[in-house]
Amino acid sequence: MKINELRKERAIIIKIDKEILKMTTDCDDNFDCIRNSNHVYCKVENCVDNKVHFIKCLNENYCPYRMLFEHSYICNYPTRKEIYNKFGI
Repeated sequence: MKINELRKERAIIIKIDKEILKMTTDCDDNFDCIRNSNHVYCKVENCVDNKVHFIKCLNENYCPYRMLFEHSYICNYPTRKEIYNKFGI
């Protein structure tokens, strides 16, 4: 079973702490990723201590939170990191 199929089978309610949302001041997508788990634009490929999130982006849109690191990207988007840390998405 693919991840997208699994997400369709179980409803996930994503609630993010207000303090995390306050730190997310540069989101260009109007918090699309918390409205619908299918709208998470970057897949976390590896995570170190719930702090450093290596990602693979699903689109090439500009993101002020994406940082190039060698041959991959690191995510500094507080809301995205919280979604991964809390829900594994």
